[in-house]
Amino acid sequence: MNFAQRTTRLDQEKYQEMYQRSITDPEGFWSEQAEELLVWDTKWDTVFTHDVEQGRVRWFDGGTLNVSYNCIDRHVEAGMGARVAYYWEGNEGQRIDITYQQLLEEVSRFANLLKSRGVTKGDRVCIYMPMIPEAVYAMLACARIGAVHTVVFGGFSAEALQSRIHDAACVAVITADYVKRGPKQNPLQANVDAILPDCPTVHTTVVVQIGSEPLVLGDTSVDYRAEIMKQDVVCEPESMEAEDPLFILYTSGSTGKPKGVLHTTGGYLLYAAMTHRYTFDYQPDDVYWCAADVGWITGHTYMVYGPLCNGATSVLFEGVPTYPDASRYWEVIDKYSVTTFYSTPTAIRMLMGQGDEFVTKTSRQSLQILGTVGEPINPEAWHWYHDVVGRGQCYIVDTWWQTETGGHALTPIPGTVDPKPGAAMQPFFGIQPVIVDADGNELTGECEGILLLKGSWPGQMRDLFNDHERYLEVYFSQYPGYYLPGDGVRRDADGHLWISGRIDDVMNISGRLIGTAEVESALVLHPDIVEAAAVTIPHPVKGCSMCVFVCPTASATITEETYVELGDLVKKQVGSFARPDQIVAVAALPKTRSGKIMRRIVRKIANKEYDALGDVSTLMNPESVTDLIEIVKKL
Repeated sequence: MNFAQRTTRLDQEKYQEMYQRSITDPEGFWSEQAEELLVWDTKWDTVFTHDVEQGRVRWFDGGTLNVSYNCIDRHVEAGMGARVAYYWEGNEGQRIDITYQQLLEEVSRFANLLKSRGVTKGDRVCIYMPMIPEAVYAMLACARIGAVHTVVFGGFSAEALQSRIHDAACVAVITADYVKRGPKQNPLQANVDAILPDCPTVHTTVVVQIGSEPLVLGDTSVDYRAEIMKQDVVCEPESMEAEDPLFILYTSGSTGKPKGVLHTTGGYLLYAAMTHRYTFDYQPDDVYWCAADVGWITGHTYMVYGPLCNGATSVLFEGVPTYPDASRYWEVIDKYSVTTFYSTPTAIRMLMGQGDEFVTKTSRQSLQILGTVGEPINPEAWHWYHDVVGRGQCYIVDTWWQTETGGHALTPIPGTVDPKPGAAMQPFFGIQPVIVDADGNELTGECEGILLLKGSWPGQMRDLFNDHERYLEVYFSQYPGYYLPGDGVRRDADGHLWISGRIDDVMNISGRLIGTAEVESALVLHPDIVEAAAVTIPHPVKGCSMCVFVCPTASATITEETYVELGDLVKKQVGSFARPDQIVAVAALPKTRSGKIMRRIVRKIANKEYDALGDVSTLMNPESVTDLIEIVKKL
């Protein structure tokens, strides 16, 4: 079946009706959604309160519930215990099918293990794990007993791990002996052991053994596999206030110091479930796959909490898209008959650069909906995703949101609108986008400016952990009365929204403001270019000139003629005023672990500010920084 044969939950009329009600009658709208999608121990007293000036947000005050219960127990009690919650696909192709009944037992055992080690409601627990089932068990076990988890991506360094444990004052760390990603194996337990002397609040380390070598345990460490079977399979879920913290997730800051984004229980879970249901048109027969790691907000919201709250069957994937070859994603889709696939533009462009044959040798007949997340997808990659991966028969949801928003904020919704390649399209329920100029004046009609969000929504972050002043400064001080996401946006003649990139990624060339996304999208139209990053450098006449770094495909040979063609593409797609002054081919661009190009670092290197890069050890490819510096020094 293809998407055209699918009966969707919404059409445009129903979407408009629901959206308008979410804005004009938010209390009634969100009350109905909370009663329909969640099971509450105690109903709330007030739906929401919002002090814009102080960034104070509260949803469903007085209400109590448990996230773990809502994600597991209620489905088992409804007779869905035999339903598969996760198909786990290991790095080497191993498979484990985990039913909701099994998930309940494993999470309950893990919760009891944590309780036996003295972890209690409100304690912070660090999870530093590979993408194995125990990572999900650990998150849900924390939620079950009211502990606050902070998941650190398994690719982060010991130093990055230590800073997060210290900031959150974690009492326990859950880890594994190592993590495997493709052919690479990286230590986890060794990183934990190295920083524990500088983490005085940690009293327990739980280690999951993956390899065949015996674990070497310290005085405060326990062997998960040895201890877990001693635990009871029953653990009563802790009833939590709706505004009790659920998790802290650290996200990169412009100064290099990570921000501890705090999300709470009731509102976040409702928004996760609702956005998963409508953005992906989730239906009970779907097999859903979010190819994200739980170390990122996408993994939290759309790999764990949203799908499980909706009783979904998901693929949980440990590997990488190019191991053992670039067909891995498409083979996994065929193996589990995946209907909905959610990935990043970075991964899509990378796989596009490997050639169509890795895709076309697989079937992918089950696919109906394709999603993207992380940054705006350029039209060329969108078309390849749609035409080659989706066989021209899938609906693409290009989602815009942030760690801070908790879930999708702008997105096309299947059945409601024809998506435009590269456009975020329309707001999700409760989201009120506003476009302003640099002085804060609201713009109407067809325009381009700075994106602000008005009002509140249940999934909105509540604070930065232990740093409320920074929270106010970053998100609420520049445009009082609004939330500032930090992105530019364009509204077209049809009223549809296009994210143009970070505000600090807008280039001022000879008095003209040029979005980096426009230039980069033009460059990757060239068949030999996979990715691009446009930045500015000082110019004695223009004030600033544009320098662009491009990543060629594996088979490409870059010549002087290629550089001319690239400049012509930008001239054609954007305008002659946007033609780059300098184009440089590089093997790789610095990226975060979630696949976003770190333009801040690229910009500083291009401007030869080598001592102002901050901590680059947490990047996906820190070696690219050294390589880029060497290239720039020779320019």
